[in-house]
Amino acid sequence: MKIIDNVKTQTKETQNLITAAMAVELLRKGNERFLKNERLNRKLNQQVKQTAKGQYPFAIVLSCIDSRIPAEIVFDQGIGDIFSVRVAGNFVNEDILGSMEYACKFAGTKLVVVMGHTSCGAVKGACDAVKTGNLTLLLDKIMPAVDETRTAPNEKRSSENLDFVNRVAVRNVELTVENIYEKSPVLYELYNRGTIDIVKAMYDVSTGKVDFFS
Repeated sequence: MKIIDNVKTQTKETQNLITAAMAVELLRKGNERFLKNERLNRKLNQQVKQTAKGQYPFAIVLSCIDSRIPAEIVFDQGIGDIFSVRVAGNFVNEDILGSMEYACKFAGTKLVVVMGHTSCGAVKGACDAVKTGNLTLLLDKIMPAVDETRTAPNEKRSSENLDFVNRVAVRNVELTVENIYEKSPVLYELYNRGTIDIVKAMYDVSTGKVDFFS
């Protein structure tokens, strides 16, 4: 792991050495460096040249479009290290699943991360049942998480209740992973064979910390 940690640009050889468990650890360590402001000193212009003829990312991260959680930065990764998929509410559809399938089946990626975050605007919109334009259809994809998140008697089920919002965000991550299993036979087969892992994570916008959870 130490050798891989020090690699500045991923190659086919280094990607082959990384298991799914190691990929999670690489992201954990990257987030730790981010929190300590001890990011690796990469020469990004050099990485551009080194990856021009090929890319060998070890993970694909599905996260929200929220400007506060750029995956490469919060995990301290460089050019060519991870695929990054972003959509408000970090759900999956056919296009996103196809992107994940390409990453894992054809590009050698070992890990799929579904990462939600606290204070998510998309989740707040779903909690408030916002209806406007195409956003209505987007928020509909998050509504199952809203509906399945329980509240205490008289507890508000709206964006005014941030604890509820954050619990919905966690449930939304869980449902997204379930949808990956159910709607992508390609990824499910790779997962069952142990070729890849699919993990859940939450990013805290107030601290910058990423927590992986089962």
